[in-house]
Amino acid sequence: MRVYAAIAWRTFRRYSTYRAATAAGVFTNTVFGFIMAFTYIALWRARPSLGGYDVTDAVTYVWLGQSLGMVGALWGGGFREELADRIRTGDIAVDLYRPVDLQAWWLASDLGRAAFHLLGRGIGPTLVGAFAFTLNLPGDLVTWLAFGLAVFLGALVCFSLNYLFTLAGFWLMDARGVHQLAGVLAMFFSGMLLPLNVFPGWLGDLARALPWSSALQIPADVFLGKRQGASLVSALAFQAGWALVLWLAGRALTLLATRKVVVQGG
Repeated sequence: MRVYAAIAWRTFRRYSTYRAATAAGVFTNTVFGFIMAFTYIALWRARPSLGGYDVTDAVTYVWLGQSLGMVGALWGGGFREELADRIRTGDIAVDLYRPVDLQAWWLASDLGRAAFHLLGRGIGPTLVGAFAFTLNLPGDLVTWLAFGLAVFLGALVCFSLNYLFTLAGFWLMDARGVHQLAGVLAMFFSGMLLPLNVFPGWLGDLARALPWSSALQIPADVFLGKRQGASLVSALAFQAGWALVLWLAGRALTLLATRKVVVQGG
């Protein structure tokens, strides 16, 4: 465990050196936050109580989305490009010879990155949003703690999704097409475009049952106080269940991939 903690810490420090990129990311998230906030305000004024949210809930959801977007890195910017490149070039063979677990190594690295993005890119846009708009902030410590746990479980789910899609590079040689598909699925089913609560009928049921809902929709509902008591426990259990299932799927796919390593060009 000390090895993996060191990996996470070193990754956190590595990302902290990119100050200009972090500042640019905060600015970008803030601009998009304002655009989406005014769009949501217009939508919820036309359709009050849409998806069980009021205008304040909807605007808060926007800023949570801008703050948590890079935590899961479902749209890129995480470890998956580096891992895909190592698979393509054959450098993954070096990783397999290390006296550590491959999947756990990349998980530790990704958690270090996620922690930095939560602190470095997540807090800033939300503070700006809180000054510019009225946000629905939790009023008790239990909700804050539950929100932190939901974010952590969401990060675990996001890691496993990225890991599984990236392992396709063992067979496809180039995982960029798979990553683009993964990004489209994540953008739609995580609730980044619209809260999954507003999706109609079977589409909404399907979206809320898929693992991508762990990235934003569930943490946002916890933050907004929409999950209390048994509903809160159920939501966290849902995230933990998907995290376990996807982790085990990653173990199985890693075993299959390492039995037959194909290096492009040789």
